[in-house]
Amino acid sequence: MKRVLMLGPPGSGKGTQGERLARSLGVEHISSGALLREAVAGGTPLGHQVEQAMSEGRLVSDELVSEAVRPALQRRNGYVLDGFPRKLSQTDGVDFDAVVHLDVPEAEVVRRLLGRGRADDTEAVIAERLREYREDTLPLLDHYRDVVVEVDGDRDADEIAAELRERV
Repeated sequence: MKRVLMLGPPGSGKGTQGERLARSLGVEHISSGALLREAVAGGTPLGHQVEQAMSEGRLVSDELVSEAVRPALQRRNGYVLDGFPRKLSQTDGVDFDAVVHLDVPEAEVVRRLLGRGRADDTEAVIAERLREYREDTLPLLDHYRDVVVEVDGDRDADEIAAELRERV
């Protein structure tokens, strides 16, 4: 069973391609965001802390994200993971057979995110999310360099999926 991490800037297609890759590998697609939303919906102690952070407009802390994701990973032999780790500080004991990097130019990311029409997708918010991605997440490529699979994410979704089926 494969353990795969999807990396890419916001709006790069990590969720879409992660779900497709998981189906082709016969493993589960795990989204850190979905796990956090489940904790909130379930009213768990973790969910209450996550809900409080979100209601105050804060990012959910590394510790809370780790608390949500690590148990889910330990219960599975294979998976495609999206959204964790996002920082080098979260990589302790988290190894992958492949780390897919969907490379999408920032101008295209901005176009895609603005096109979603979500209230929180303003140019200022997107610029901040891209800055965080460059500073916090891109260093993961060097950390996992031995298993990184670079993919041009600025193409048709079916082309990307076909390449991932071949290379991962």
